[in-house]
Amino acid sequence: MPDNWTTVGQTQDGQEYGRLQLQNEYLRVNLTNAGASVVSVEAPDKAGNWANITVTAPDLEYYLSNPSSLGATPGRFANRIARGQFELDGKTYNLAINNGPNHLHGGTKGFAKKVWQLLNPQQDQVTFRLVSPDGDEGYPGELTVDVVYRLDGHDLVMEYSATTDAPTVLNLTNHTYWNLSGDGEVYDHVLKLYADRVLENDADVLPTGKVLDVAETPFDFRSPKRIGEDIDKVGNGYDNCFLINRWNQSLKLAAEVSDPHSGRTMKVLTTEPGVQLYTANHFNKSEATAGKDRHTSFCLECQHLPDTPNHKHFPTTVLRPGETYSQQTVYRFGIVE
Repeated sequence: MPDNWTTVGQTQDGQEYGRLQLQNEYLRVNLTNAGASVVSVEAPDKAGNWANITVTAPDLEYYLSNPSSLGATPGRFANRIARGQFELDGKTYNLAINNGPNHLHGGTKGFAKKVWQLLNPQQDQVTFRLVSPDGDEGYPGELTVDVVYRLDGHDLVMEYSATTDAPTVLNLTNHTYWNLSGDGEVYDHVLKLYADRVLENDADVLPTGKVLDVAETPFDFRSPKRIGEDIDKVGNGYDNCFLINRWNQSLKLAAEVSDPHSGRTMKVLTTEPGVQLYTANHFNKSEATAGKDRHTSFCLECQHLPDTPNHKHFPTTVLRPGETYSQQTVYRFGIVE
């Protein structure tokens, strides 16, 4: 193993899990093969002081169960599938119900709760691999997934690829919770989304299938706006999928965030059609939420649209033999000029 890898423990079935640090002069990133997860991201503020700008669990064992998906790679299907059911090629598949009446983030033991294989670790790059067997959590086909984390100057680059031996559905994302101040509520963070439209949700945060215009609603982040400005108008907080403008599978700017207190900025670029804004609404200072409270962090999860297998007008998430799933997401860090 390389010098930047530390073995922390073993699972009951003998799989080793541990921590790997990637670093350059701009960023220090700690990762774990438990859930192919981001453990921490350290970056300097406007005064040159470094701090962790993610929600990090107090110990690495947490990432084996990871009830809040801290920094994780959820799968096979990130976000929700209605009633844990979908039809593919005339056959109905039944999945675990683990979020109200729906299926969330791949089920009771999705990708975020599995130990991934470590491939080609370097000082600034690593690949995590997972082979998901046919029938895993109810999904068809044996699936091989690679997630590459790479530092490129001020960028933390995430590259995903996958192949299958039978038709299946796939939707991957990264679930890091961000706080550019390092601590405290994120109401003063200023957010701009390159999204004119948002999916309508039902009471269980499941898309109805209707696409709404954000104009003159609390979901309008087309011009930079404090996250806290309209948050009281959307119930417990934001948990919404925004449709990125002019999506064409090329790398596009999806979001920009700045923190007036630290001066840190973050741009999010992705090849995906949607970005889920989540403001840690379920956080309650418990062990499950790493001791953090509600609205003290936010997620910008680049992904395909939730419940896509049940909405034919959404961009497809079907992956077939002979095809390669591919996506890229970039988190780009800087300082307010």
